[in-house]
Amino acid sequence: MKTLSLKLDDQIFSDTEAVISSIKKTRNRYINEAVDYYNRFNKRKILAKKLAKESVLVQEESMAVLAEFERISHDD
Repeated sequence: MKTLSLKLDDQIFSDTEAVISSIKKTRNRYINEAVDYYNRFNKRKILAKKLAKESVLVQEESMAVLAEFERISHDD
């Protein structure tokens, strides 16, 4: 486990203290879970952006393949 120093805005710190007091969780555990959640959230955003970009790259080829399938199905 890594140790780090963290500076929080006063309001974020106050809100965090109120929440962890209510849910009976340590500050360290709470911040670890928050960072983990935010990492997963951002990984999904990065993946969605990458998939959208790659979808554009293959769009023309996909349309050509679809047209070919339609041509074949009409020939039957």
